[in-house]
Amino acid sequence: MSDEMMDEVVERRDSLLTHECGIAMVRLLKPLSYYQEKYGSALWGFTQLFLLMEKQHNRGQDGAGVACVKFDMPPGDPYMFRERNTEPNPLDRVFGQLLGRFKDLVSRGEVHPEFPDTVKQHFDFGAELYLGHLRYGTSGGYGVSACHPYFRRSSWPTRNLALCGNFNLTNTRELNNSLIAIGQHPIFASDTQAVLEKVGFFLDEEHEDIYRFLRTRGLSGEEISRRISEDLDLTRVITRASKKWDGGYAIAGLIGNGDAFVARDPSGIRPAFYFQNDEVVAVASERAPLMTVFDLQVPQVKEIPPGNVLVIKKRGTLSVAPFTAPMPRSSCSFERIYFSRGNDIDIYQERKALGGGLADQVIKAIDHDWAHTVFNFIPNTAEVAYYGLMSTLRERRRDEVKKAIMDASRQGTLTEAMVDDLILRNWPRGEKVVSKDIKLRTFIGQESLRNQLASHVYDITYGSVQPGDNLVCVDDSIVRGTTLRRSILRILARLNPRKIVIVSTAPQIRYPDCYGIDMSELGKFIAFEAAVELLRERGQASLLEEVYRACADEIARGGTVNQVRKIYEPFTPEEISRKIVDRVRPTGIEWKGEIEIIFQTIENLHAALPNHTGDWYFTGKYPTPGGYRVVNQAYVNYYEKHEGRAY
Repeated sequence: MSDEMMDEVVERRDSLLTHECGIAMVRLLKPLSYYQEKYGSALWGFTQLFLLMEKQHNRGQDGAGVACVKFDMPPGDPYMFRERNTEPNPLDRVFGQLLGRFKDLVSRGEVHPEFPDTVKQHFDFGAELYLGHLRYGTSGGYGVSACHPYFRRSSWPTRNLALCGNFNLTNTRELNNSLIAIGQHPIFASDTQAVLEKVGFFLDEEHEDIYRFLRTRGLSGEEISRRISEDLDLTRVITRASKKWDGGYAIAGLIGNGDAFVARDPSGIRPAFYFQNDEVVAVASERAPLMTVFDLQVPQVKEIPPGNVLVIKKRGTLSVAPFTAPMPRSSCSFERIYFSRGNDIDIYQERKALGGGLADQVIKAIDHDWAHTVFNFIPNTAEVAYYGLMSTLRERRRDEVKKAIMDASRQGTLTEAMVDDLILRNWPRGEKVVSKDIKLRTFIGQESLRNQLASHVYDITYGSVQPGDNLVCVDDSIVRGTTLRRSILRILARLNPRKIVIVSTAPQIRYPDCYGIDMSELGKFIAFEAAVELLRERGQASLLEEVYRACADEIARGGTVNQVRKIYEPFTPEEISRKIVDRVRPTGIEWKGEIEIIFQTIENLHAALPNHTGDWYFTGKYPTPGGYRVVNQAYVNYYEKHEGRAY
């Protein structure tokens, strides 16, 4: 992990915003000798897996894991392998350790890289089918045992299962109870364990159904095994296993016989993309990594449709088929605002549109004072939105200049000095005001020391802002306001601007997520804190108990009404924003200038992201019943002062 990325991890953990994991799959469609001859290495697929994961390292630094299946290994030889790591730089460590073993085998003369058969025979990851996972932990701890892929072993190839995913399910307890009801003894560890057991159970059922049918046909054991492998229907397995899944997910699995699958939730909450040619099938959580690693154009990469499962049979055929009833599409908008890499062409344009959508609010905040306003962005993930904002501001300024010139021309008052003033001066001005300075590390455990160091994560360019200037800083989102209060506002105040305007490309985060983003504790959201404070200031504190009882009743009857929305109904977004300013204003500093915080509107969010309408953390409108249970439970936990997730 780069120093910059490590800083970003620390900053985001302090701000309560960690997020989805990343998945990668590579299925070679030719013998290893083909890749040795064409690309100079029998480990071409292994390398492509690493590149796919490296290009998605933004999706997880808590752990990395890989698994593989070797095809047609003789009885007695292992054919399925896994490697995981949760130490710092886990991706580099996983592949570094595996390549270290490969070099040892070469030095001992057991592997000859120019002979693919020796690679496949002696190197664990000299395989035809690969699976990779990058973890951002939202549950289940941070040890290696919580790191994907999970493994379910059997002496039958068609019952071996390696599974990983980018997902959170809201009803893990219900899934575990269903396993108990059929006689199993599940380990209550995480939703991943529950999914592994559900898929594993129906994989066993599929295997047994085929086996019982073939056993009556007088076939040899070898032929029975071959036929089971051929007839195994993974679409049917996922259809049966997923009947009670409630959440957002992209779940990938390898079967020991060489089959593989990737299933995507019916609301399309979590992303998944794939590419196929005559050499390889590859799957990733994001489109741009596939394009970069395999040198592709946009039309060559396809999206796995919501509610569909992609299945690759060992014989090399690929199918994409529905496994569950469709639901209204509700793809996660945070993927586009912050999580996914910004080099995807659609995401790049969407983030520019998010920035441009804030222009009118920004112009009002600076009162058209172009001459005395400086624009900047914090953190780096807000850079593209900053470009979009600046582009739209320049368009607005061009309109102003054009109107002024035309009016002066009609009135006969146009002068050279006026033209110079309009054209050469008073344009939106961007400066490199803020930069990352110290490399804060997660091993600092003492909170007071961490807070002190966090206040110095950023540094400023002295002289970039003049006393009396407005300073506008674009951010991608504001969750708890911790970084604003402890670091950003405190350091910006040293420049002595007349006014600081913080511009969030995301709307106010008001409700918890339960589909993969680590935003689960309602009481830690700065928007919620502001609304509660306003209720108390205005003598409406009784609403807090009223909502508590309504939430408890809603949970008891299994309802799908978000009772927490009542907390925000008495106030406009602008009133909540002003109260957020009060809560994040630093104390103990001399600067007394004005602070304004601008949030994206829901309308402009939807205009910028027309195909990613999942906005439950902003609006409280959840795509699944489990989401409503979670939001109401989160409020009950807050009211009863219970910390932790609501699911």
